[in-house]
Amino acid sequence: MQPTRSNPTAASAEAGQNMKKWSVVIILGAAQFVMVLDGTVMNVSISTVVADLNTTVSAMQAAITFYTLTMASVMLLGAKLGDIWGRRRAFVIGSIVYGLGSLTTAIAPNIVVLFLGWSVVEGLGAVLVIPAIAALVADNYAGRDRITAFAIIGAVSGAAVAAGPLIGGFVTTYFSWRYVFVAEVVIMAVVILFARVIADRAGRRPEHIDIWSVLLSAAGLIFVVFGMLQSKTWGWITPLASPEINGTPIQPLGISLTAWFILLGSVLLWAFLARQRRLVATGRPPLVHVSLFQIRQLRSGLSVLGAQYAVTAGLFFMVPVYLQMTLGLDALQTGIRIFPLSISLILFSIVGTRLSRTWSPRRIVRVGQWILVGSAILLLAAVSPDLQSVLFAVGMFLAGAALGLLASQLGAVNMSSVTEKETSEVGGLQGVFQNLGSSLGTALIGSILIGALTTSFAAGVASSTLPSDVKATISAQTEGGVAIVPAATVDEIGKENGLSTDQANQLAAIYTDAQLSSLGTAFFGLIAITLASLLLSSGIPNEVAGRKRDEAKTG
Repeated sequence: MQPTRSNPTAASAEAGQNMKKWSVVIILGAAQFVMVLDGTVMNVSISTVVADLNTTVSAMQAAITFYTLTMASVMLLGAKLGDIWGRRRAFVIGSIVYGLGSLTTAIAPNIVVLFLGWSVVEGLGAVLVIPAIAALVADNYAGRDRITAFAIIGAVSGAAVAAGPLIGGFVTTYFSWRYVFVAEVVIMAVVILFARVIADRAGRRPEHIDIWSVLLSAAGLIFVVFGMLQSKTWGWITPLASPEINGTPIQPLGISLTAWFILLGSVLLWAFLARQRRLVATGRPPLVHVSLFQIRQLRSGLSVLGAQYAVTAGLFFMVPVYLQMTLGLDALQTGIRIFPLSISLILFSIVGTRLSRTWSPRRIVRVGQWILVGSAILLLAAVSPDLQSVLFAVGMFLAGAALGLLASQLGAVNMSSVTEKETSEVGGLQGVFQNLGSSLGTALIGSILIGALTTSFAAGVASSTLPSDVKATISAQTEGGVAIVPAATVDEIGKENGLSTDQANQLAAIYTDAQLSSLGTAFFGLIAITLASLLLSSGIPNEVAGRKRDEAKTG
């Protein structure tokens, strides 16, 4: 009997076919990696960018928030343009715009140019790229391959979230944060170069774009998120520091502008939904088919996705701010502290994909959500002056594990809830919920953090042994809120304002305690968001993907 010999030519041909088959998801995954990376890579560089551009943490919070808000506010338009232009063409155009935004950010001399390049131009490029990625995956893969491809995109997103702090920390510490954006230009250039291998079977579908729908959705989202962003300054209901006209504070009926902005944004979003229904009723194409939200699976998938990104964005904003501004760590040290989350997010994205062969998506998502609740409780318990406890590392690891499990499932859950014709529209909705969640997470958790800092600092000063005139001066200077500054500089700030050495040191201690207290409050906010998301997951499928088809075939 002759031993069986492998055929090198056949093996080589098979490897080549596999490479060709998965080359599309590799290219789309590279673009997805860059899109998501930008949401976390700058967080660990906050203190460095603040010093480099002579700006403030609040300005950086606004830039981070508006990067994702730009995407959320016009993502539906980006999805519609993908249908009109063709998804591959929209993908390429968006990649070019994104690359130009990255280049502008890399050479930004001040916060205004950084805001323009990063928060606006990159965001506008991403609104074309992100919906196209979801639609092109559906175009190029079918059956089990499609499930695998979406899982890969989810894992890439998780890897980008995880790698962002490490990449940003290393490059910022040893080179400059600007090189991160230079690298993005290079990656997007490579993506554009190889985009021709991507098939676009759907082609172009010329449609009319309703401008009023675009304006209503964008304005509504901007008003809601900007109102939350400014709550730390304006107050939620009772006015704190309000903008003034000729010395008169703008406080309609004695209510904070935050409440009015959120109310107006909600009204505009209601008008947007009403207009979509009216367009469908009169036979005109809407910006988004509101009827999609009647699909329970899609509604649950999008809601959990938004909550997941809100928690991720909030976590990646408040922890780096504390590590850098309170503990004085540099960007790389910050990235290392976040490393347990980074490594577990990547690991459990893979674990979640493997589990999907035997566990239903709902089971995996629910397990991830409960782990996320537990991790937030552990992180709250771990709050300490140096955050060096094992408890903090375990909490971060479990948070990453939970986010990895969610990332492995939600893309496929959403895209499998509709037909191929609707994949581009659902891709746009995914982008909206991802980036709206990120915007709300950064704005809401950031505002809770800064608002709690203000309250705690004011209470600490009031109960201190500082002289009455010093208390009155500090109270007057912080009436509009307390800025996040490095805790190590507070004593010097105090001395510059006429405090003695002992008084300045006491003020610094009060400020450090206030920062610690505000971090705990922000972690409690994350617990609340995570618990709320559990109520949203009931519509996630409770059947193992593919099992029903397999049973039908064998039956």
